[in-house]
Amino acid sequence: MRRNSRDAGLLGGALLAVTACSPVHVPAPTLSDMLEDRVLLDGIILKCNSDLDMSRNDPQCATARTALARIAADTEAAERAARQADFERRREQLRQAEERQRRAEEAANKVDPYTLPVVPLDAAPPGTSAPGADHSR
Repeated sequence: MRRNSRDAGLLGGALLAVTACSPVHVPAPTLSDMLEDRVLLDGIILKCNSDLDMSRNDPQCATARTALARIAADTEAAERAARQADFERRREQLRQAEERQRRAEEAANKVDPYTLPVVPLDAAPPGTSAPGADHSR
């Protein structure tokens, strides 16, 4: 009986040693892992670029290329939005400048009726006599 327990203990120890020494299986990084960790993505891309034969068939390389495409699309969309916002801001500034200029021109061309000279409506032009004036002199 003692021998069976000793054999079982040795067998258990051997199994423990084998499992402890076997490499731990690390799952391949997912697309979201690569999108969140740029260093991981860059490392996989470098590995894929160094061995072109492997990169054709390796699912990690395909996932890394997909991650790069998404990052590029997101970057392009952000740049497009920034350009659009800049365009809108400049257009608004131009509109305001043109509005200020239009108001300044209106103010310069505005006629103030209170500053005009007073001219009688029935006055004859200079050099002619007024109607009803006596010409017998």
